[in-house]
Amino acid sequence: MKVLELLDELDEIIEVASGVPLVKKVMVDPDEVSDIVNEIRQDLPDEIQQAQWIKNERQRILDEAKAEYEKIISEAQEKANRLVDSDEITITAKAKADEILRNARENAQLMKMNILDYTDNMLYNLQEKVDQLYATYFTDMYDNLQGTFEKINTNISSARNEVKDSIIKAQAEKENR
Repeated sequence: MKVLELLDELDEIIEVASGVPLVKKVMVDPDEVSDIVNEIRQDLPDEIQQAQWIKNERQRILDEAKAEYEKIISEAQEKANRLVDSDEITITAKAKADEILRNARENAQLMKMNILDYTDNMLYNLQEKVDQLYATYFTDMYDNLQGTFEKINTNISSARNEVKDSIIKAQAEKENR
């Protein structure tokens, strides 16, 4: 997988980077690291991009449902106002308007429930995919990163031991003079 190769490349950059004396930091070329990060972003699986699409789609569906609900309510109110013009049919008109309003609310509620159920299913599926991606990529990345830090610490300990041995030798030479 290309993402893992790019992460290995980042590990290698860190391993060969120049150390800053007296500080546990290394200096890296920001352009090189930025290029690799951009490549990783481009190579991320489609599921992560689908998450954004699902979020946008959910909002769009909710907005459409709200607009449809408001349109139905507005039409029902307009129809009721027209029927009120005649006294004979005022009672019938009010009953019809109430029925239309009730139906509109029921339809809007049903649409909302269907949309929320659909969105929940999509998010559940996405969550499963993200969990799979996490298990696949991030566990390996963490293990690689942990191994890298263990190598760095081993190298530092080895270098310190060499310096200590040199100090002891230098002191011994000084005392032998």
